[in-house]
Amino acid sequence: MTNPTVSVIVVSRNRPKMLSRCLSGIAQLDYGNFEVVVVADLAGCAVVPDGMLAVPFDQPNISAARNLGISNAAGDIIAFIDDDAVPEPTWLKYLVQPFSDPEVAASGGFVIGRNGISFQWKARMAFPDGSAVTMAVSENESTVLQGEPGRAIKTEGTNMAFRARVLRDMNGFDTAFAFFLDETDLNMRLAAMGGRTAITPFALVHHGFAESPRRTAGRVPRDLTAIGKSLRAFVQKHNATLNPLTARQSERDSQRRRLIQHMCAGTLMPGDVGRILHSFDRGWNQEPVEMVQSVEPCERPFMRFTSHFSSAPTVVIAGRFWQKSKLFAEAEARIAEGRRVFVIMLSFTTRFHAVHFDSRGFWVQQGGQFGKSDRSGRLIQFWRAKRRIDAERLRVSTVRNI
Repeated sequence: MTNPTVSVIVVSRNRPKMLSRCLSGIAQLDYGNFEVVVVADLAGCAVVPDGMLAVPFDQPNISAARNLGISNAAGDIIAFIDDDAVPEPTWLKYLVQPFSDPEVAASGGFVIGRNGISFQWKARMAFPDGSAVTMAVSENESTVLQGEPGRAIKTEGTNMAFRARVLRDMNGFDTAFAFFLDETDLNMRLAAMGGRTAITPFALVHHGFAESPRRTAGRVPRDLTAIGKSLRAFVQKHNATLNPLTARQSERDSQRRRLIQHMCAGTLMPGDVGRILHSFDRGWNQEPVEMVQSVEPCERPFMRFTSHFSSAPTVVIAGRFWQKSKLFAEAEARIAEGRRVFVIMLSFTTRFHAVHFDSRGFWVQQGGQFGKSDRSGRLIQFWRAKRRIDAERLRVSTVRNI
């Protein structure tokens, strides 16, 4: 399969600013044959730019929203990314490559966390109790893996793709999973069918864990009801041989440890731990909802997105912190010309580096000339400024098209 048509689905609710930033990154993808389907509330639909399809939907159920997206997707491949994430420009190119193997049904990439450098997730295997463990895969090329009943290759909902016919044959996502374990359920069903999944290290997405009714902007839990509810539905569906209370207790203990860590860090009060943990119990104890999987065939033609960005390499603009206004003005000018831009700003310190995608449409890396970028590096690194800038350019050259 050469350069297949791809439908990129983004689901969003109550986060129009985040969605706008995500779509700005998607508009810069270096892939010539994709469309964008945004399933969002009215505020989200209002920020969808021309050339992308906005599908109104305002229910707190990510599975139902994704199914609506699938029903409106005309591509051969359907890719998913969250509204609080931004893809590297080459994301789609690498994510789609494994589908040249006709046996590959799904593809997943690595996910970068909030500092823009370290990884949240690489590769994991999922089990019928809802747990997942890390797997070792190649860091330089796609690894094609096959699950089996009870052992699934996990794809992350913010960075995954499936053949459209496979998703439709599976009737999409199960709406019993309004949040949490929604993609894992899909992975388990695919594994039971013998489907093969590719883990693709250079298909990179930056994921920020934005604020929601379930957590603060600092990732402090507010409510665990949806997690308890989805876990019970998952265990009932997949965990036929084990005591479901074992899975419940394991996840409850994990959530309790997480809450205590936040309490020790001062982001939760002692009384909050029991209150929030009770919301997990409340979710688990809710009456099971009907499990529904349903997608409709897409009747419209493929709506190829035409980007005004050129295929030329990303422009790198570098300087010092005190030159920020000048550097950003130059970046905005190059963006207006249709060039992708990467700004590097150094201070004369050992400050750790961080990377983010600015809402104006360019990548920014900030940190000390002598500080870490890769967190596995030395604490203090003695560089000349030009050599440090060249090293940071090289570090991301493959995925940022430099």
